[in-house]
Amino acid sequence: MFDPASLKFDANGLIPAIAQDADNGEILMMAWMNADSVARTLQTGHVTYWSRSRQSFWAKGESSGHVQELVELRIDCDRDCLLLLVRQTGPACHTNRRSCFYTAVRDGAEVEIMAPMAE
Repeated sequence: MFDPASLKFDANGLIPAIAQDADNGEILMMAWMNADSVARTLQTGHVTYWSRSRQSFWAKGESSGHVQELVELRIDCDRDCLLLLVRQTGPACHTNRRSCFYTAVRDGAEVEIMAPMAE
């Protein structure tokens, strides 16, 4: 049985978690998890993060309905970063974009490469 305590958390008890679309490989977002949010995610099948600003659990989609269904949780070789393969309902970003990674640096300038999703 997997024990979330076997992961290498930082001094604040957190581990970075990257959410990736399980179907097309698109990187959707990065957030933080603690041992309890990892356990909740595995138990419920819906991704729960730890909000550093609110100091509380953040079940993705709890207010927006834009939930992340966990397909698979992967652990990197150093056990200090997680990759969450998910099925995303609606946008992953609070800006109403599919991904939080909607800007790029091209030819020395930052440019927006993804528009908000239609409502």
